[in-house]
Amino acid sequence: MSLSNQTLHLGLVLFSEFQLLDAVGPVDYLNNHSKGYLKSLNLPELEAKAPVMKWYHIAETLEPVQASSGPALIPTHTFSNPPEHLDYLIVPGPDPTLKFSPACTEFFKTQFPKLKAILTVCTGSIALSQTGLLDGHKVCSNKWVLRRFAQAGLLRKEVTWIGDRRWIIDGKVWSGGGVTAGIDLAAEFARVHFDPEIVEISKELSEETPKPDIPDDWAKLLDGVKLN
Repeated sequence: MSLSNQTLHLGLVLFSEFQLLDAVGPVDYLNNHSKGYLKSLNLPELEAKAPVMKWYHIAETLEPVQASSGPALIPTHTFSNPPEHLDYLIVPGPDPTLKFSPACTEFFKTQFPKLKAILTVCTGSIALSQTGLLDGHKVCSNKWVLRRFAQAGLLRKEVTWIGDRRWIIDGKVWSGGGVTAGIDLAAEFARVHFDPEIVEISKELSEETPKPDIPDDWAKLLDGVKLN
C-alpha cells in the first residue's frame, strides 16, 4: 500500500533506559522519506510525492526519559493521554524483564486494533509479548536475549519466536532483531510503502545498503536453542 502524499501519525514509545539506537535508527531513517526532509534538500519533485510525518513521543509521564545513552528525551504524550490518532507505533527495546504498568498495558491493548502496523525492535517484542498482543504471531527479537530467555524458560509460549531472520512481517506486526536490525526493518517498511525514487535517494543519503530478512549472520547465536 503506497503512503505517498499522505499524512502519517507515528508514535515512539519511550521506556526508561530503552536502547537508544533501537529508536533513533528507524525513526531517523523513516523520516528521511518525509515531505519536510526532502523539502530541506530542495527536491521539489520528490517532496510532492512524499508523506507528511507527524511524530509523537509516548511515555508513562511527561517527565524526561533517559535512554541507554545520550540526553533525556521529552515525551509529548502519556499512556493515559495518548495522541488522538496513531497510524504506526515503534516500540524500542527496554529491559526485557520490564513489567508494564496498567496504563501502559491498556494503551497497547487500546491502540493495537486501530494501528495500521506496530514495529518492534530488539527486546521491544519480548516486553510487548506480556500484553498477549503478539500471541499467534511470528516475531523476531534480540537473539542474545532470546537465547538466555529460552534457556531460562521465560519466553511466552503463545508467540512463535523466530531465530533465523533479521526481521519479519506477520500481519500488522513488524519485528526486528537486535538493535541495528531496526534500520533494516525501517528500510523494508520504506520499500513497501514509499515512492521507489524516494527510497533510493534515502539509501544514497544514508549510504546504507539494507540487509534482507534472511540469511541472518547472527542466527548462529541460536544454534541448538529451542525457542518454541
